[in-house]
Amino acid sequence: MAAFFLWCILFILCWPVALIALVLYPLVWLVTLPFRLLGIALHGTFAFLSALLLLPLLLVRGRRAV
Repeated sequence: MAAFFLWCILFILCWPVALIALVLYPLVWLVTLPFRLLGIALHGTFAFLSALLLLPLLLVRGRRAV
């Protein structure tokens, strides 16, 4: 919602830049999509490795009552 209001203010102040931003936003989103997917995959991989490495420690310490 805030992004929409900022775009409206930009449209009022400088409408050519606002229209260029409106056209280029989907293209930038498509270009950055593979990097987001790679980040999700790497985060999952590191979380798995962390859980795998910390599993012996958790088994030795036992469960904590929450």
